[in-house]
Amino acid sequence: MASATKQQPLKDVSNSSVRVEIFDQAYNLRGSDPDYILKLAGYVDAKMRAVAEQTSTVDSVRLAVLAALNIADEYHLIKRKYDGGAINYQQRALQLAHALDEVLEETRRAG
Repeated sequence: MASATKQQPLKDVSNSSVRVEIFDQAYNLRGSDPDYILKLAGYVDAKMRAVAEQTSTVDSVRLAVLAALNIADEYHLIKRKYDGGAINYQQRALQLAHALDEVLEETRRAG
C-alpha cells in the first residue's frame, strides 16, 4: 500500500506535496489534491504487488511496465465500454427526437 516510509504519508498543505511509497520506493509527489495522489499511489502499488505475485521477475522496472500495461488495459476496456454507450445514447436520443418531431408535426396538421 502506498505510504511514507514506515510512517503515515506526509502531507505538506503549503505546496500540496505528498511523500508516498510505491513498491518499497519513496516518491515526493505534488498535486492539487494530496488525498487523490495517495489514492493513485496506492492503486499503482497494489497493481505492482499483484503483478509481482503472478510473475517470477524481481526487476522493479519490469514489474512497473507490466503493471502499467495492466492499468492501460483496464483504462481501454472502460473507455471502449463508455464510448460505445455514448454512441448508443446519441443514437437513441436522435430516434426519440425524430419521433417527437413526427408527433409535433402531426399535431400541427391536426390543429
